[in-house]
Amino acid sequence: MRDLLSAALVACLLAACGGPGPDASAESPPRVASGSAAARGSLPAAPDRPVDDLVLITIDTLRADALGFMGNDAVATPALDRLAAGGWAFDSARAHNVVTLPSHANILTGLHPYEHGIRDNTGFVLPDSIPTAATLLAAAGFATGAFVAAFPLDSRFGLDRGFEIYDDEYGVGSRQSQLSMPERRGDLVVGRALEWWRRQGDRRRFLWLHLYDPHAPYAPPEPYRSRHPTSPYLGEVEAVDHFLEPLLAQFLPSSARAALVVVTSDHGEALGDHGETSHGLFAYEATLKVPLVLWGAGIGSGRSQVAARHVDILPTLLVAAGIEAPATLAGRPLFAGTAPGAGPTTQYFEALTSTFNSGFAPLRGVVVEGHKFISLPLPELYDLAADPGESRNLVEVEAERGRVRRLMAALPVESAWPPERGAVSDETAATLRSLGYLSGSESIKESYSPEDDPKTLVGLDRKMHEVIDASQRGEVDRAERLVREVIAERPAMSLAWFSLTQMLLDRDQRREAIAVMQEADRLGVAKDSLVRQLGLTLAEEGRFPEALAVLERFGATDDPDVSAALGLILSEAGRQSEARKVLTQLLESDPGNVIALERLALVALRDQRWAEARSHAEAALAIDPALGEAWNYLGTARYNTGDPRGAVEAWERAVAARSDNYDALFNLALVAGQIGDGARARRALERFIAGAPPERYGRDLERARELLGQLPS
Repeated sequence: MRDLLSAALVACLLAACGGPGPDASAESPPRVASGSAAARGSLPAAPDRPVDDLVLITIDTLRADALGFMGNDAVATPALDRLAAGGWAFDSARAHNVVTLPSHANILTGLHPYEHGIRDNTGFVLPDSIPTAATLLAAAGFATGAFVAAFPLDSRFGLDRGFEIYDDEYGVGSRQSQLSMPERRGDLVVGRALEWWRRQGDRRRFLWLHLYDPHAPYAPPEPYRSRHPTSPYLGEVEAVDHFLEPLLAQFLPSSARAALVVVTSDHGEALGDHGETSHGLFAYEATLKVPLVLWGAGIGSGRSQVAARHVDILPTLLVAAGIEAPATLAGRPLFAGTAPGAGPTTQYFEALTSTFNSGFAPLRGVVVEGHKFISLPLPELYDLAADPGESRNLVEVEAERGRVRRLMAALPVESAWPPERGAVSDETAATLRSLGYLSGSESIKESYSPEDDPKTLVGLDRKMHEVIDASQRGEVDRAERLVREVIAERPAMSLAWFSLTQMLLDRDQRREAIAVMQEADRLGVAKDSLVRQLGLTLAEEGRFPEALAVLERFGATDDPDVSAALGLILSEAGRQSEARKVLTQLLESDPGNVIALERLALVALRDQRWAEARSHAEAALAIDPALGEAWNYLGTARYNTGDPRGAVEAWERAVAARSDNYDALFNLALVAGQIGDGARARRALERFIAGAPPERYGRDLERARELLGQLPS
């Protein structure tokens, strides 16, 4: 019954670590100068009439210089190149965050992260009070559809409001993660989006499409893998371009209806720049700068050096649709004659993931008129035109002291993290308390020193990459040694505690894992996901009062992970009616929650409600056919409703979904023998005997050996 550590915490881990980085010999995208552009202040013309269709495409982890139209001749991106050639490409576009969820919140709300409140991939939910692109466009009569590829954009985080369909069916059930992110490949996402697009008839349409493929670990399909054997990241970029071709073909070379297509990324990828392997730690141009293309009816074509921002995308969409943008938006439309002309544009940015998960100093900064200031204990100033690689820190140059003061003053006061006590709204305070930040959490300090600066701690970040790399390669002893070294050096680094716990659980060392989680909890560095896992693991050890005490610390909550964990623990404690109530309430609030369906099947089995168990398991599998435990429960339900052959087939699917599902394997062996399928029974028994842990399956192993001896050879 072991539950996995929350995918939300995996989201944090992979945002900061991203799996193994590229080899030192990898073909990192070259640094390129911006292409020929019109005058610096040039912008496209606004559409001469409101468009019928709006398409927003966000490509996760896509560097601005990893595309052909941005000057990279090592990669082939013909579909996006054609779009850029027929529209406007912005050479100075930047994100405000360098991780997925807050960046998309910035894009969809037209607000900065300190304005809408989402500051990292986990622990934050968009408040209902904040309008989004979908709510505004739906109110204007648009059909609204979103198709997202990975867990950081799960509907639980609030970005689904206003969408008639929010397709996030990438699977987050009982499958083992091995420190990977629940996601689905880009061609599947595009296929689902096109089906929806074509069903809308004559309605005005707004489509948001999110592709995740360039995110680490990089595993491009063929032929892109072979084209870039030493740079799989570029292989992923080429694959995404190919996946987008069927959708972009709806518009290129022209569209039957007036349309605006916007393509950008949420952030870039470091690929070793400044010692950073992936993204989330720093905010140098490799991860902060993003591609941005506008293509559409009547806007013409060209290149722009205007300082564009993610918050400018929503007002641009609204103007194109003929809708007045709310005055509360932070951005301005990227059309000529609609943007304020006075004063330079300030591009605010932040990177807080390592603050929340590792105790590093919070990073904030601004870009104004080509100069970037980074506020850290060891501050930085760069002239991006003269030094695009950000190699010469000008902060101590006497002639730049005035600029440093001006840019420091340009940092929004309300963007500071953590906010001053008493200076936050009740809603924000509740969020902070849920994260532990107003109760003395050791991961948030009153002040930070140079020892907390991410530049000082980049070696620890790289070591965490080594941990993930070793774990995914099966080098478990090396991975454990490395992560224990990280914990010894930086006890406040919750990512390290998470990784060590996952390794121990993967090896069924549950008592050792409990000790690790309890120590992290004692030190105040355990994220909510780790505390939930502590409760579940205590339940697996039969320590139900302790398990319930841990989860009851969350109190009344709308958190689906807490509800799912509590439902399982109540079931393990034999309190099936209470478990059913908790899980049913969760399912009522989230009808597509496969974890709730799967665990309701388990509760029904324990109450011998076979038909009900079968119904819940089948409902879960209809959403995600790869749920190993759901197949196991379905097999048991089928057997007890007089369908042993159907049970055997279900248990085969359970074992295929997860090879270490020894409960399903043992059931399969027993029932296959009963129905006379000796060959299948023998195979299952041999696999069970070879792999089942003796400490958990001692008696079953004895019986399995007896049964194997009774089978005809």
